[in-house]
Amino acid sequence: MEGYLMTSGEPTSHPAIRIVIAEDQALVRRGAAILLSMEPDMEVVGQARNGVEAVELAQLLHPDVILMDLHMPLKGGVAATREIKQVLPNTQILVLTTLNDDETVFEAVRAGAQAYLLKDAEEDELLETIRALRRGESRLTPQIARKVMDQFRRLAQSPKAEPVRERVANASAAEESSAAHRGALGTESLNDKEERILQLISEGMTNRQIANTLFLAEGTVKNYVSRIMEKLHANTRTELALLSRKQSRPE
Repeated sequence: MEGYLMTSGEPTSHPAIRIVIAEDQALVRRGAAILLSMEPDMEVVGQARNGVEAVELAQLLHPDVILMDLHMPLKGGVAATREIKQVLPNTQILVLTTLNDDETVFEAVRAGAQAYLLKDAEEDELLETIRALRRGESRLTPQIARKVMDQFRRLAQSPKAEPVRERVANASAAEESSAAHRGALGTESLNDKEERILQLISEGMTNRQIANTLFLAEGTVKNYVSRIMEKLHANTRTELALLSRKQSRPE
């Protein structure tokens, strides 16, 4: 395994964001490691050349954030993301993708990834996305959001959700059953308060930020979010953000 430890050597007021980079292209992987290690609030603790190494390094190092390529040998990024999130739910997954990966990105949404960036993203965008994940936010580029929204639309229009089950080849039987259930049910309408909270979720706000914006208790916001997820048959806040973008997008 090529995973190794690195530190930035710069003291910060908060613990450095511990990062693992999972990317099979050596030049891309090492370039990202150099870039991130130059930031005083970031520390690259390991590098993985494939999905198997990504899972092993995650379990060994417990990083805060993993930069996850989707197409890697031995084990793909979706399967690696799913395995990591099952055992390390607090580790944030930042998927690095291309515009042609829309179906695979949809699978990554279902697997629990919190952020998605195109591989040609600017350096500042990558750094800010990593810091946003540390703050508990999710990030979706407009290009990726549009791609994944189309997948959700097809899911909602398919009574048996057969295309989704075919695409999510690595999903567990329980996940497949849940997808079919959501596809058959459709969604309930939201009231004005729920619509407003869904909008703020789509903007990447945490429960605490939403509570401060709407002058509500954080526990109240959490209850609202749970109810919204139930109504829209969503499993994660990222799905809620995508669904919000879909509803606000003109047909």
